[in-house]
Amino acid sequence: VYHPAYSAPQVPANHRFPMQVFDRIPHRLVHHHQLAIPQQLHCPPLLPPDDMLALVHCPEYLAAFSTGALDESRVRRIGFGAVTHTAALVERTKAEVAGTLLTARLALQHGVACNTAGGTHHAYRAHGSGYCILNDLAVTSEVLLREGAVSRVLILDLDVHQGDGTASIFEGRSDVYTLSVHCESNFPARKQRSTLDIGLADGVADAEYLRVVAEVLPSVLSSFRPDLVLYDAGVDVHVDDELGRLALTDDGLRRRELLVLDTCLTHGVPVAGYVGGGYHEDLDVLADRHIWLHWAAQRMWYDHKL
Repeated sequence: VYHPAYSAPQVPANHRFPMQVFDRIPHRLVHHHQLAIPQQLHCPPLLPPDDMLALVHCPEYLAAFSTGALDESRVRRIGFGAVTHTAALVERTKAEVAGTLLTARLALQHGVACNTAGGTHHAYRAHGSGYCILNDLAVTSEVLLREGAVSRVLILDLDVHQGDGTASIFEGRSDVYTLSVHCESNFPARKQRSTLDIGLADGVADAEYLRVVAEVLPSVLSSFRPDLVLYDAGVDVHVDDELGRLALTDDGLRRRELLVLDTCLTHGVPVAGYVGGGYHEDLDVLADRHIWLHWAAQRMWYDHKL
């Protein structure tokens, strides 16, 4: 799933957030790695209306963001500065929610689907944080639950940062299971309570990381029995990530994506993948780290005869 608005906002050249990688990912998927053809790219036709977003977010917050009227305190917490007030970022943020929902619908239909963006897990009900403005994972879960398309959703968050916004939104809910495996010392300093949090020490590398995921994921799938997994596949767990403190290699990322997708599908659960966080000055290098998700999804498509 891709939308041209994903990379449309113009952030300063020295800004940490790699806005242009969301154009680089589909380009390299199709033209460099030849993992997809243009006809496989799905674009959400409509932006989500405010009444859909209000299933999760406060109407006052939605109105202030949509009209460029957010106060400076909330703007600072998001991290995009003056760009937060632009129409391009408003469209981009809502297009990302639309893409995440479309990816989930495609996963329910076909077994597996991947977005080329998504995973805005730091967004809370009434404010954004850490480059996340609207929580696409939460909105998607709530929409599908309200429609009756699913009865239980597992949000599997393997970004290096805890999915604090998602945890806060769904705390105490029995129909959404939030599982976050993250670096304990990393952002956010004040953690929220997921259904299950696994905080890893700095420097955890491939073997230990994969052991933890391989141990916890089958157990949660068996006990919670979700109808759908929303998978935040942040690559900021990489040893060379600019904001991460873990030590996964490229091979570790490859094995993680295979492990997650194969485990979900083996349990008979559709899985929607989202690229999550990742920070590196070379956008081709960063895009290729994200593309391990799409590579693994293609392999699982054939292995599981989807």
